[in-house]
Amino acid sequence: MPPAPRSPEAPGRRVRLLLCDDHAVVRAGLLALLSAEPGIDVVGEAATGEEALAVAAKERPDVVLMDLSLGPGMDGIEATRRLVAEVPGTRVLVLTTYDTDADVTRAVHVGATGYLLKAERPEELFAAIRAAAEGRAVLSAPAAGRVMARVRTPHAALTDRQLDILRQLARGLGNREIARALFISEATVKTHLVRIYGKLGVDTRAGAVAAAKEQRLIP
Repeated sequence: MPPAPRSPEAPGRRVRLLLCDDHAVVRAGLLALLSAEPGIDVVGEAATGEEALAVAAKERPDVVLMDLSLGPGMDGIEATRRLVAEVPGTRVLVLTTYDTDADVTRAVHVGATGYLLKAERPEELFAAIRAAAEGRAVLSAPAAGRVMARVRTPHAALTDRQLDILRQLARGLGNREIARALFISEATVKTHLVRIYGKLGVDTRAGAVAAAKEQRLIP
């Protein structure tokens, strides 16, 4: 495979970049790719969200290139939220294989400046990193399409009963326990959960709770 084309070095300050991905091979590939790009300096690597926070606090990168799936411990969404809150001036650019509505929406909600897929061409990645460093939002075409679709066709509001069920989910209750707490059948709980997932654009219980908290539907 021929090497990626090098971009002409743009005038102005260089972009200090931190890589966060739990796969060593992926980090090595990104490091090789980005180290050859004029104007971008990789100042650190991290395999976990916790490591990303520690390195970012020390190095103060302009941009953190963040994967969403980081194995056990803090995921990329929580790491992004904390980076935005705890390391002012650092932008987070998500680089992931996931492009579901829930993933894109959650990343944007917690403060990610951009959202790219790992299938992007190198030159698009370089441009996105520079845009993120300047505080400009950047989305891959699939992610942008999902955001626009959600804006044009927002999910219907949750009913009071569905909010009740979400509150019970947040307490960690199972379907049977929720049914008992709300004096409804377990089948009714399951029906409501399907509708809740659809309205929030998620497909898991944890995703529903996270999305509801981010949208301030529940404490």
